[in-house]
Amino acid sequence: MNIHESAEDYLEAILILRERLGNVRSIDVVHQLEITKPSVSVAMKRFRENGYIEMDSDGFITLLPPGEEIAQRIYNRHKLLTHFLVSLGVSEETASADACKMEHDLSDESFEKIKEHALQHGIVL
Repeated sequence: MNIHESAEDYLEAILILRERLGNVRSIDVVHQLEITKPSVSVAMKRFRENGYIEMDSDGFITLLPPGEEIAQRIYNRHKLLTHFLVSLGVSEETASADACKMEHDLSDESFEKIKEHALQHGIVL
């Protein structure tokens, strides 16, 4: 399965919801991302078929290692980029929205340089 930006957003949302709620269901993803139930249902089916998540009989979603890896990578990028932009004087709301856009397209090389710079200047995740 080729992972696109929207798929990364779904996996990241599952991770964030798990941290906040403990257990995650599809309806939680619907509310988090403000999208339709059918869209989430289709995505969850694809994720299950491709080994990114599993769902138990009660509908609770668990990230499997490949899904966890993608979710963590995107979420870590989001957090660092948000903190970095805030340190430059950008408002928290704008920084988070911009980080959302940047986290998917920024090259690994550029991200690592931003991370190095942030660490040198005391900006932590």
